[in-house]
Amino acid sequence: MKKIEVKIVIIGGGTAGLAAYRAAKEKTDSVLLIEGAQFGTTCARVGCMPSKLLIAAADAAHQIQHSEPFGIFVEGNVRIDGKKVMQRIRHERDRFVGFVLDAVAGIDSKDKLFGKAVFINKHQLQIGNHSIVNAERIVIATGSRPSYPDIWNALGDKLIINDDLFNWTDLPTSIAIFGPGVIGLELGQSLHRLGVKVFMFGMGGQVGPFTDVDVMEYARKTFMDEFFLDADATIKEMLRKDDGVQITYLDKKGKEQVILVDQVLAATGRRPNVDKLGLDNIKIELDSRGVPLADPFTMQTSIPSIFIAGDASNQMPLLHEAADQGKIAGNNAALYPHIRVGLRRSAIAAVFTDPQLAMIGLSRKQVIAKLGACSCFETGVVSFEDQGRSRVMLKNKGLLHIYAEQGTGRLLGAEMIGPQVEHLAHLLAWAHQNRMTISQMLEMPFYHPVIEEGVRTALRDLNAKLKLGSAMINQCMECGPGC
Repeated sequence: MKKIEVKIVIIGGGTAGLAAYRAAKEKTDSVLLIEGAQFGTTCARVGCMPSKLLIAAADAAHQIQHSEPFGIFVEGNVRIDGKKVMQRIRHERDRFVGFVLDAVAGIDSKDKLFGKAVFINKHQLQIGNHSIVNAERIVIATGSRPSYPDIWNALGDKLIINDDLFNWTDLPTSIAIFGPGVIGLELGQSLHRLGVKVFMFGMGGQVGPFTDVDVMEYARKTFMDEFFLDADATIKEMLRKDDGVQITYLDKKGKEQVILVDQVLAATGRRPNVDKLGLDNIKIELDSRGVPLADPFTMQTSIPSIFIAGDASNQMPLLHEAADQGKIAGNNAALYPHIRVGLRRSAIAAVFTDPQLAMIGLSRKQVIAKLGACSCFETGVVSFEDQGRSRVMLKNKGLLHIYAEQGTGRLLGAEMIGPQVEHLAHLLAWAHQNRMTISQMLEMPFYHPVIEEGVRTALRDLNAKLKLGSAMINQCMECGPGC
């Protein structure tokens, strides 16, 4: 075994790991970046970017096929060339990955080590069967992987995850997708619009990331109107048959239905890659999923010299969050024992379906946990069905709920489905991070005619419902969470 002595080790060469490496390297030359599989980010390889390429192709097909309401008629059938669609996706995906790999190639070879890392103790790691690394401080940035029931492995190569989809050379005829969450909805709707027969199944009625029942129900109905979606499915049997997968399920009337699909996509969530790190060999405090607990502002775990960042932290599995967490963890690993609180921005998340889904700040569930179910917060509402610019574009589907605190009138968060709400989410997230009140937000300029006018309508609705002043603040302080 080769023996290596270093001040800081970063385990994982993805978004969080690379951010941690850069931050630590600014303060010390003694940094080692360890990667067990391949350098590069989930976003570029199998996440954000290739999925947006698929969505772009689907949007193009959908616009052509639905131009008649504007008085524009397409003569003949629209032909979708699955091979060409996937060829562009793979080509552009490889280009995005190439940018990341170029950045990694610029890292000094002495700072990189390949192999699976396992803790021997809190300062020592075994890397594969070739190296023992002694480190003063360690950052865990091992990312995550798709998670699904083990029994599904009996489907063999007919079971795929989103990683596999982006290596397709052609589109299938049909597919069953399990999990109407972020990944399932984006990929499912795109495949449907590209001519693939899609069957989407969920559990418990959950659709998307929403916690607001009304917004989620709007999303459920919207997607059900476009393609097959059973958000609370009862699956009786799923087995490999001929060159596909046969699925037996109960429909809404309790009647047994049987379908045969080419493939099954597991989009049932992801799990942090921490279960094979040898955490049993160190006395580190874990959450219910076996993930090291960490202070979200310092990324420090219960072992002061060990930090965690990115998807591995089980906090917010989003690229911008991974980058921020990696920077914080890398900085603090370099500064240790002088720990600093890092910048954590207001939460923002988007799902690039049509209509889009988004959430900012606190979710409705988090607002209730913080303020209680009594009247210590209010909700501003707007429907996009009659919103001017949305109707002009025939994109008038959507519902926005904005939450604000009684007494202070401060913006707490929002959940929304609607046209181009990725942009509305940014607008609201910036206001949230600046701790603005609803009345302050209404003082901001709104152009006409734009979708953002829908935000103003919701703010006006919310402002009219709020009770401001010290008396209301005191009442809510006395009431407290859970009242």
